[in-house]
Amino acid sequence: MCAVTSTTPASADLAAELTPDEQRLIEWIEAQAKERGNAVVSVAGDDEGANYCFTACAWALHNVPEAVVIGLPEHMGPVLLDAYVDRAANGEIFEVGKRYDDFFDGVPVVFERVHKGHYPEFFGSAFLIYPDGDFPALQLIVATPEGKFPWHPDAPEGFAQWQPVLTGSGDPESWTPGVDGP
Repeated sequence: MCAVTSTTPASADLAAELTPDEQRLIEWIEAQAKERGNAVVSVAGDDEGANYCFTACAWALHNVPEAVVIGLPEHMGPVLLDAYVDRAANGEIFEVGKRYDDFFDGVPVVFERVHKGHYPEFFGSAFLIYPDGDFPALQLIVATPEGKFPWHPDAPEGFAQWQPVLTGSGDPESWTPGVDGP
């Protein structure tokens, strides 16, 4: 199971340092992972940025990268992440920079690797499962219904701030938009 509370002395020390809220969050994540195959943690938007959600335990349970999606309507993010984990856990390989049109009807999605510098902000409670932060992560970037991604010059105003690309540069880095990716 995906747990930090095993019988090793280091994890026992870590468990002793956790607050009751952190212990409850770990229990919730593990219960969700056992019941659903992964946990999806949702974070509300605020004046600083859009809402987002991310997986926890996908790497521990299925050996597939954890994933994050930013700025989708509240009910859509978990649906997208669950579909990703289900498909990946069943052996589908997702390529960064490749456009996928089969997650949402008529709305394309592309994958990009998340730079580790974004892990604390966008995968915060996943560190309860992976205290050393040693897990791969992908961002699922969703286009507008018109097919515009945040980096497109004709994307809606503010779209790039609403759905930032979580690479080191803030732009796609695993492919070149318009050349070998959308």
